[in-house]
Amino acid sequence: MESAEIRRRWLSFFEERGHAVVPSASLIADDPTLLLVNAGMVPFKPYFLGETKPPAPRATSVQKCVRTPDIEEVGKTTRHGTFFQMCGNFSFGDYFKEGAIKYAWELLTSSVADGGYGLEPEKLWITVYLDDDEAETIWREKIGVPAERIQRLGKKDNFWSMGVPGPCGPCSEINYDRGPEFGVEGGPAVNDERYVEIWNLVFMQYERGAGDGKEDFPILGDLPSKNIDTGLGLERLAMILQGVQNMYETDTLRVVMDKATELTGVRYGAAQGTDVSMRVVADHIRTSVMLIGDGVTPGNEGRGYVLRRIMRRAIRNMRLMGATGPVVQDLVDVVINTMGQQYPELVTDRKRIETVALAEEAAFLKAVKGGTNILDTAVTETKATGGTVLSGDKAFLLHDTWGFPIDLTLEMAAEQGLTVDEPGFRRLMQEQRDRAKADAKAKKTGHADMSAYREIADSAGGTEFTGYATNQGESTIVGLLVNGVSAPAASEGDEVEVVLDRTPFYAEGGGQLADQGRIKLDSGAVIVVRDVQQPVPGVSVHKGSVQVGEVTVGAPAYAAIDVSRRRAIARAHSATHLTHQALRDALGPTAAQAGSENSPGRFRFDFGSPNAVPGSVLTDVEQKINDVLSRELDVTAEIMSIDEAKKQGAIAEFGEKYGERVRVVTIGDFSKELCGGTHVGNTAQLGLVKLLGESSIGSGVRRVEALVGVDAYNFLAKEHTVVAQLQELVKGRPEELPEKIASMLGKLKDAEKEIEKFRAEKVLQAAAGLAQNAQDIKGVALVVGQVADGIGADDLRKLVLDVRGRIPGDRPAVVALFTVANDRPLTVIATNEAARERGLKAGDLVRTAAKTLGGGGGGKPDVAQGGGQNPAAVPEAISAVERLVVETV
Repeated sequence: MESAEIRRRWLSFFEERGHAVVPSASLIADDPTLLLVNAGMVPFKPYFLGETKPPAPRATSVQKCVRTPDIEEVGKTTRHGTFFQMCGNFSFGDYFKEGAIKYAWELLTSSVADGGYGLEPEKLWITVYLDDDEAETIWREKIGVPAERIQRLGKKDNFWSMGVPGPCGPCSEINYDRGPEFGVEGGPAVNDERYVEIWNLVFMQYERGAGDGKEDFPILGDLPSKNIDTGLGLERLAMILQGVQNMYETDTLRVVMDKATELTGVRYGAAQGTDVSMRVVADHIRTSVMLIGDGVTPGNEGRGYVLRRIMRRAIRNMRLMGATGPVVQDLVDVVINTMGQQYPELVTDRKRIETVALAEEAAFLKAVKGGTNILDTAVTETKATGGTVLSGDKAFLLHDTWGFPIDLTLEMAAEQGLTVDEPGFRRLMQEQRDRAKADAKAKKTGHADMSAYREIADSAGGTEFTGYATNQGESTIVGLLVNGVSAPAASEGDEVEVVLDRTPFYAEGGGQLADQGRIKLDSGAVIVVRDVQQPVPGVSVHKGSVQVGEVTVGAPAYAAIDVSRRRAIARAHSATHLTHQALRDALGPTAAQAGSENSPGRFRFDFGSPNAVPGSVLTDVEQKINDVLSRELDVTAEIMSIDEAKKQGAIAEFGEKYGERVRVVTIGDFSKELCGGTHVGNTAQLGLVKLLGESSIGSGVRRVEALVGVDAYNFLAKEHTVVAQLQELVKGRPEELPEKIASMLGKLKDAEKEIEKFRAEKVLQAAAGLAQNAQDIKGVALVVGQVADGIGADDLRKLVLDVRGRIPGDRPAVVALFTVANDRPLTVIATNEAARERGLKAGDLVRTAAKTLGGGGGGKPDVAQGGGQNPAAVPEAISAVERLVVETV
């Protein structure tokens, strides 16, 4: 049974039994604590925590998931992987243990003809929690599983919680016996390789307290409403139903390995080393396609870093198997063709996915070439100081700047006889991740405990947003935090976070910056609001300070936003929509939104594109946007179902989470997008849009920055002033400026060439004198000394080679010249063949000199170059070279 059919049967089974079918959420987690969705229940977490009311009492889904804590282990075994699909059925206060158990047994054991998976009942083993007599009884008496195939396990294996105070409960797992060829008998308690877990039923019935680990926490009592959360690993079931040994041999991964075989000539199963590479490629390419499909683009932090890392690891493993050219196109196509049966959007979005993936492959192949040079220098410097360990900061630099996977650095360093300070590298990587997480958390929550916001949400409900219709209005303070802790009151000067029952303040989201303004109380107290965030869905937290008086929970308040700021941001947001559509019209659907920021009077817009946008295209886009402004198109917003929005062609932003009802913003006949932000009423209100330019912010992602309204006018006014000044300087009309300035620059460049030629000739004039004054060291002609300061590396090299060429070839010769340029000492040393035969090598001499100068260097035996930090050490370095020549000969 193919994976697509397993998925179809799951959803069909539960839909027929009253479950609402919930499409898989994006892999981009709508949770500040997660980079990516890593479990099937993550999208349902707000329902289980009571933050949001579930859309139905029963639900089912097949959720895309990615787990990345052990990327280095992927490929080494057949059990580790990054992407997987979790089939789940959920009950929110509806059916409980008996219902969940009966559904699971029916679907697994019903015949294929009847819509089930057709597993043999006698091969299924059950585990329950130690004291869960209720579950054990249901399995034995209601289902008929023999007692000898039911085993009780402890908290570590059969008890579930989120790792924090909140819902928890016992589990019951269904395991499949793969037979004696996979190990000894005795059930899952003895051998989890033979008895593989396929379905976990979680019975959420208790509330847990604080504690560490999986076992050390107290049970505080029963939940008011008992819930069900189950998860069946689609890949594991596919492994069983397709009769293969492991998940890498299932239909959605095997085809990737077959394509890798076609591209490299390496057959899976031929050797352990290449089998590891095959599994890495299959897993990582599939995960990459799924991530790109959900809007992730390669980068150096967060989700982008995860994608970049696994893509580059896959490409490198293809090269280890012998691939010499680009391979990503063929591998990505195979994944889209296979996974597209389950996720048709992959096929629809094929061009964009391929564009992003190919751009990252090209960038990595280029980085390998450039990074190799950096690594060679680092290896040379390490060896020059007598070291055998490449420092962690060098490995981190290669990783962070050039995208070198650490295992690539390890391998290449080992080829040079060095090890790598892995602990130092890991420490720097962790520090980088911790900084990124801390920054993201601080922005969203202001360092407050999330439970504080949840308590306010539980007691007061969500915040009603009134800002679409009004800029000010009456409200009540329903929550107050001082320094991240709930408080009944706050005094003048306190930094506070305020929650209102209703607010005109827009909370930052969808690329739009938050409103600012004031909250006034009847008592005369005033709160200056600087930022608004939604750390908990539906709860707007106003961050600011008490300017006057005392603020208390429950007090009536009057909230008013800064209207001029809101209008400026609204203009920017509407301009962003126009820019998005104009770019798509010019570049095609691959120019999909990858991020944005709408601030007062200006915006930036990120979009997918493998190459820079030509200036002529950007000019056309700008012209089109301003033409739309002159048409005075109305901007309207309408609430509709997500399906209706898609039918109308509304554009959705990658990574955004949308509910069943969405807000669609339409700009005349030009643009239609899903958007929760604030906008102008008519395009004429924008006045003017000026695109400042575009640039790259990552592989396959470009950024346009622009000004709107008065800010755009002020910019053009300044440009006009500059043009007028240039006209006065060059005595020409505006249209003549490019030609006249180009002519001036050309003359300047010609003059610089003449100066450079004169300077080079002057430097080389010294060559004859230097050669004539060579020292004789036991028959070796040694020219060593310091030449005039300011000579560049290229000129110094030419001088050294010229001097060497003036010494007869049959006489051993060493030429070592030093200079100081830009306050940094520099040396170039050359030897002829006769000198090298006597053991005098330029590389050895340069390393000695560079070490004395406080730096490093290297090169070939005939010519080498080095430098340092200490110009005052040049005389000492000259002496060091002389001593080494004497000692060698």
